[in-house]
Amino acid sequence: MDSTEGIPHTGCHAGSFSAKDETRAAVEAARRRVRIMSATLLPPLPQREPAAAPAARLTLKADGISRGLLDGAWWPRSRDLLSELPALTDALDSLWGRITRIAVNPEHWPVIPREVPVNGHIVKVGWFTPEIDPHKLLLLSYGTGRWDLLVVPPGAGSEPAARLMAAASDYDGPALTASALIAAEEARHGALAADQPPNPDGVREHEGGSRASAPVSRRASRLIIGM
Repeated sequence: MDSTEGIPHTGCHAGSFSAKDETRAAVEAARRRVRIMSATLLPPLPQREPAAAPAARLTLKADGISRGLLDGAWWPRSRDLLSELPALTDALDSLWGRITRIAVNPEHWPVIPREVPVNGHIVKVGWFTPEIDPHKLLLLSYGTGRWDLLVVPPGAGSEPAARLMAAASDYDGPALTASALIAAEEARHGALAADQPPNPDGVREHEGGSRASAPVSRRASRLIIGM
């Protein structure tokens, strides 16, 4: 027993710690190799560009045409005003001046937002009944004027939609209200059933609750946008 008393205890502890340190270093080196291999073998996925909103489908009376009861027609793709109004107002801002307010009859619109963000500004939205025709959209541009658009039902087929949009925007079209035009179309041709996408060559009482292509002149009396 006397022969072991001269061996310092610190030497034994130092050897033990050194082995643990080497093990930790080896594990960490292996982890680094795995990370490097993962970075080499699994490159980052490419980021997708956000899809552009479809252009608003519009027909408008040309400048200088007698106003009458309607200034044109709009064919939305749904009854979701929050998603449909930005493209509409964005298209009209360059033609009529910045649209500041929009009003509808709530009969055919399940949700009417109080305001809609449009390309850097806010458009106020309201609803009124019975002052506004259920098939009409009223637009106001501060200091510029007011416009009234026939709203073609989103589920309408391309042929009845084309007839309605032409009637609402032609200078020699019938002097009818929006609802009267819808009723006349249904009386002559039946319900406004949905069909294939349109052929480009064919033709809330109180305050309530993506870019168009360049206009193309189809006739002297009409501008067609997004069709």
